[in-house]
Amino acid sequence: MRKANSSKLEKWRADYAASITTLACLYSLIVSWGENWFLTSLLGLGVFVCGSIGFFNLKRIRKNH
Repeated sequence: MRKANSSKLEKWRADYAASITTLACLYSLIVSWGENWFLTSLLGLGVFVCGSIGFFNLKRIRKNH
């Protein structure tokens, strides 16, 4: 039972981790907007990169199912 739950968690984490990271970076970007431009630009880059990875992961998941 425990092994089945952990495998579901691992599968979910592998599929949606980049999307969750994108949302976290986007939230931090909005909160820190204008206070520190270096951090803002770094988080903006993180939103772009992780968002791209998450988009293609979701596209791959839909294609496989």
